[in-house]
Amino acid sequence: MPSPFGARLAAAMLARGPLCVGIDPHPGLLAAWGLDDSAAGLRTFSQTVLEAVGPLAAAIKPQVALYERHGSAGIAALEELLGAAARAGVLTIADAKRGDIGSTMAGYADAWLRDGSALAADSVTLSPYLGFESLRPALDAAADTGRGVFVLALTSNPEGASVQHVGGADSVARRIALAAAAENQRYADAALGSVGLVVGATVGTALAELGLDLAAVHGPILAPGLGAQGATPADIRTTFGAAYPAVLATSSRGILRAGPDVAALRQATAETLQGL
Repeated sequence: MPSPFGARLAAAMLARGPLCVGIDPHPGLLAAWGLDDSAAGLRTFSQTVLEAVGPLAAAIKPQVALYERHGSAGIAALEELLGAAARAGVLTIADAKRGDIGSTMAGYADAWLRDGSALAADSVTLSPYLGFESLRPALDAAADTGRGVFVLALTSNPEGASVQHVGGADSVARRIALAAAAENQRYADAALGSVGLVVGATVGTALAELGLDLAAVHGPILAPGLGAQGATPADIRTTFGAAYPAVLATSSRGILRAGPDVAALRQATAETLQGL
């Protein structure tokens, strides 16, 4: 079994910088690249991004929904991307946001975290809003195979506050962070635990207002929102404070709009890394 995901991610962040590049093949972006909104266009887009950013970024994060919309052919393109990334030694975060109970959650864990699965990624995003413990099959599968998970905790969409902020000082988001910290006790000897959180880079003062101690989580913090969504590297340092060393900032459109030229994509990636 490989070393735990958190340890491998920490090493990649140290070597390459704390950047994750989202692979988000939106129809408009495919068109801007001169590609058809089809499985073939999706495949070309995905492999081009991997070729360009794989040597530079700590991880890539394909948005699963944008592959699913193309049916089985889209899923096949995602399988090819995950396989090619694995062969190239590039860490992957499947942005699937899965969450369910019982055998259904076990099925999701089997798909994304099992050795030998065609969809196996290094890590997967999860939704805990059926209760954090409902994620147990995925938490245990990740631990058993050296993979990781990122659990939604504090997102920047306006609707998120109606759930995540409930409870004030004992908010839902804080409970999720505490639960992740407890899971990461099994990774106490690693540079980072393998149970991470998703916290938007544009949440501003919400972390302080809700009393979230992200540094105590001892896991990676996936922070989408760098670039096109408005967050700057300075914003991320201010927002995350003491937890900044664990933050994996994510940029998607801010880098992808530089394509389809591989050199231009690499330059955009390098420029993004400079401020982190």
